[in-house]
Amino acid sequence: MTRRKKTKPKRKNSYLRTISRVFLWFFAVTILWVLAYRFIDPPVSWLMVQRGYEREAEGKKWKMEKNWLSLDELSSNLKKAAIAGEDANFLSHNGFDFKAIETAYAKNQAGKKMRGGSTISQQTAKNVFLWPGRSYIRKGFEAYFTILIELLWGKERILEVYLNVIETGDGIYGADAAARAYYGKSAERLTRGQAALLIAVLPNPRRWSPAKPTRYIYFKQGLILRNMRRIGDLAI
Repeated sequence: MTRRKKTKPKRKNSYLRTISRVFLWFFAVTILWVLAYRFIDPPVSWLMVQRGYEREAEGKKWKMEKNWLSLDELSSNLKKAAIAGEDANFLSHNGFDFKAIETAYAKNQAGKKMRGGSTISQQTAKNVFLWPGRSYIRKGFEAYFTILIELLWGKERILEVYLNVIETGDGIYGADAAARAYYGKSAERLTRGQAALLIAVLPNPRRWSPAKPTRYIYFKQGLILRNMRRIGDLAI
């Protein structure tokens, strides 16, 4: 009497090998992708494309205004305003500001105005590598890419990319395109007040505009200017 061959272990091993290959390919591709963007400026983001199609759906023309400036070319006022307004501990954390996350969570649980605890590093990872939206899957990928850019880029490159890809208006991306649209000048020559206003509208740059600040935006500008004075000179 012949015994039947056991196929289940072989099939299980085949599945494991396939899964292992998928993970290896994922890590290899994403690491090479992030490493490439350390030297190559990201040409476009998922959000830019999505906004373009949204404009067309509304009967508007496709619009994607952007102009890349190196970190050295960007106004020191702008760099300081970004850190003061978006991520005060940017230069000292490793991509995640857990104290800010805890504070944001506590305020949201208390029913106060919803706010996030995302760092500049997290926002950069999301803007460059991921799709818009909110889900636990996307947040997981965001954390993964945040770790990678902190390891492979460093703070200077992260801040440079952030200031060049952020949405700053309807069809406007990056600080230089925003400075030209709202102030008629390059982001190289932004004053403290102009830089603070530009950063103040970032939570919703299609609702608010530095060209027509509301009372709330002026209030935020004041907070950012105060934080800029506390920060002092930047080592970046």
